Amino acid sequence: MTHRLDPDGRPATVEAATRDLPACDSPSTPDLIQPVPAADRFNFIDLLIEATSDLGTRPGRLLMTLAGTILGIGALVATVGFAQTTAEQLAKRFDAFAATQIIASPAQAQNADGNSVATSTLPWDSVQRIERLAGIDQAALITEVELREGTVTAVPVNDPSAPTSAPPRVFATSAGIIDTLEGTIRHGRIFDEGHDLRHDRVAMLGERLAERLGITRIDSQPSIFIDGLPYAVVGVFSDVQQRTELLDSVVISTGAAQTDFGLTSSGELQARIVIGAGPQIAEQAALALAPDAPNSVDITAPKGRSELAENVQADVNLIFVALSVVVLLAGGVGIANVTMLSVMERTGEIGLRRAIGATRQQIAAQFITESVIIGLLGGLIGATAGVFTVIAISLSQQWTPVINPLIAIGGALLGALVGLTAGSFPARKATGIEPVAALRGT
Repeated sequence: MTHRLDPDGRPATVEAATRDLPACDSPSTPDLIQPVPAADRFNFIDLLIEATSDLGTRPGRLLMTLAGTILGIGALVATVGFAQTTAEQLAKRFDAFAATQIIASPAQAQNADGNSVATSTLPWDSVQRIERLAGIDQAALITEVELREGTVTAVPVNDPSAPTSAPPRVFATSAGIIDTLEGTIRHGRIFDEGHDLRHDRVAMLGERLAERLGITRIDSQPSIFIDGLPYAVVGVFSDVQQRTELLDSVVISTGAAQTDFGLTSSGELQARIVIGAGPQIAEQAALALAPDAPNSVDITAPKGRSELAENVQADVNLIFVALSVVVLLAGGVGIANVTMLSVMERTGEIGLRRAIGATRQQIAAQFITESVIIGLLGGLIGATAGVFTVIAISLSQQWTPVINPLIAIGGALLGALVGLTAGSFPARKATGIEPVAALRGT
């Protein structure tokens, strides 16, 4: 109930004060009219003006406040950009040494003597079957040939007085074996499918065996004798890293081995795959080679793409992101300190605004907006600096810079979030200032 003082200085009610007033002519027009409060005209534009009015007055302090946020956001954006760029470089380096070979062989079982024996054989058209699968680049059959006499020489005459040595191994393969193993032809050429179909007596020599036999040129049409049978040497190969034993061996066509040495079954299938296709090929190859009995085929395939590279990248990201977060926290503390200092310096202004009608929410919004603007400005500058740093260093190292645009946008927004968090406590402090106490202290 509203009170006033009576002539004797005692409080009286409004009803008592108005008891002796003259009656109004019209009851619809009372003599006392309550004032209508004016609408609040402090809009968003006014809020921005109030929040930014103090920023330009102290440029030195503003730059020092922005420094922490710029360093934090710049380091964070640069870290993620470097992580993406180095991930691409790591993937290329690891892919260069990644296993891209699979081997399909008949399943093994132990016989009564405890020896491992093949329980099945691969079909002769295994190459055609497996090359239908996606992810297979090249495939070839390879089988070691058992010789009857076990002799491989470069001359037709057997010299009994010559020192005996172990004969080189002989392998029967299909035409694409060198391409499958990513080998290199040093001299001559490789035999093709025509040689295989015609059962031509042609051979290729590993580089080390060719040196041992004294065959250094192919244009003179040299020949070797396998169990006394002449074979024309058409090429010398090297760099078969997946099957280094071939460098000391003779490679002949499967057709010739069937005719001359009674080859009745294929040994195993070697295939070159694209990077990352190992798990998929491991599931599909057995069905393609033996659809009626896939368990009769053993598949040796590499794992997925560059798991080690992913682990290295994750470790590098963790270290740099942790450092960026520390710097970013320092930037947030800097914004909080400057905002708190601004509140202390502007205590009189806050009291005056409260006295003329500003609410606590408006005071809090002013300082929070000021902190958000500082954080957003630092985030924009830091994100820009981080992006240009990644580009500059990548170009200097002749790398391809990889930067997700969302990272830069997220960095700027993160700066605003840091400003919002840092300005919350000073804003709450400002709302607790009483107008009378603030004006007395000015």
